Amino acid sequence: MIEFEYIHHMSLAVRDIKRSRVFYSDVLQLKEIERPPFDSVGIWYAIGEQQLHLIQQPQGETLREGNIDSTDGHLAIWVRSYRQTLEWLDQQNVFYEARPHSLAGFAQIYILDPDHNIIELDAPYEE
Repeated sequence: MIEFEYIHHMSLAVRDIKRSRVFYSDVLQLKEIERPPFDSVGIWYAIGEQQLHLIQQPQGETLREGNIDSTDGHLAIWVRSYRQTLEWLDQQNVFYEARPHSLAGFAQIYILDPDHNIIELDAPYEE
């Protein structure tokens, strides 16, 4: 039997690492962490105890072109405040799809990164 403890990281393919750094570091303000000197080009971020790894793949097969589709593969991150997150996204001119009373049992916000990777931002319901 495998005894799982936690998810360590998720990796996303991106076309342009410089453009992605602006989005993830400046817009989302994730904390960049040290990355080993792999042959590939990438950036690592800390999200709580987990990590997000971006890997540059200019012609990668996993890159998507479509709009927000919550049934497609995506990264979900729990945020502290639904309202504050919406305000920040508005200030940053980031398009989002808000679901304040989602059937999931918590509020959801969906955004796309520059390569159309879907990011779900989840928070407690707020009145």
